[in-house]
Amino acid sequence: MDEKIIKWGILGTGGIASAFARDLAFAKNTEKLAVGSRTKESAAKFAEEHGVSRAYGSYEELVQDPEVDAIYVATPHPFHKENVLTCLRAGKAVLCEKPFTMNSGELEEIIDFARDQKLFLMEAMWTRFLPPIIKVKEWIDSGEIGEVLLVKADFGYRAQWDPEWRLLNPVLGGGALLDLGIYPVTFASMIFGTTPEKILSTAHIGETGVDEQFSILMSYPSGKTATLNGAFRIGLTNEAYIHGTEGYIRIPSFHSAKSATLYKDGQEVETFNDDRKSAGYSFEIEEVGRCLNQGLLESPVVPLNESLEIMKLMDEIRGQWGLKYPFE
Repeated sequence: MDEKIIKWGILGTGGIASAFARDLAFAKNTEKLAVGSRTKESAAKFAEEHGVSRAYGSYEELVQDPEVDAIYVATPHPFHKENVLTCLRAGKAVLCEKPFTMNSGELEEIIDFARDQKLFLMEAMWTRFLPPIIKVKEWIDSGEIGEVLLVKADFGYRAQWDPEWRLLNPVLGGGALLDLGIYPVTFASMIFGTTPEKILSTAHIGETGVDEQFSILMSYPSGKTATLNGAFRIGLTNEAYIHGTEGYIRIPSFHSAKSATLYKDGQEVETFNDDRKSAGYSFEIEEVGRCLNQGLLESPVVPLNESLEIMKLMDEIRGQWGLKYPFE
């Protein structure tokens, strides 16, 4: 049976929406159908730039388009809950940019609604679907590096100082943990699961009231540990290492991985290179299409319960810092 072509709507017109729209061209069985913005001008400009056939000057008009099958929510994260609910109320499948929501309470609300309405919902954790990451999981599952005992992952960059900028603005859900930390925290969860026995963390809360830099140590049963760092005022290596009893794996720029290398006895054994033409969002786009064509309501790769457990971990970490947002 031929797979149905999934007609996509994009909610929001920022940088990540543009990256997603470009990658739709690389995804099988997809069509760029519509975009919705808060203004007709912004939507029209985006549609022209990215070859999207329909431009709507409101989110409500976008979600009411009967031909749109799935909507990608690409707004800043404080608006995710309401935007996702708007889509779900209109009966649409939803792929929501990470972090899913601001906290686990918001996420429980939208998960419950999606399940009640029997609608597809998924967090856009695109890293999980990248070919090098899939290869890494194969190496681990086949015992190439023995028992995995340590994960290290860093993600950070040096940004210019602008108190109005999204990441520095608490009203827009700023801070390194939610925006960047979601990558290393999710990476550790992919390897070890979502139930550490203990979490120790520290953060530098800057003058605008958000975390500019953080370090997290998570311990798991049987001596397993994860050390995770994130920042947007200093550049980090953005590498991930997975250490096992028989060797280790190194993944440069792990959040957007294009390669991974397996080492044993300190020697390189194998390097997997991905020569994809897309940025890498095309794989999660295809996953949504696969799930919809199979009648699934969530992805087995990024299940909703795991997204919720990760959000609870991040709530706990923020709680250790005493960091609350104005709207919480």
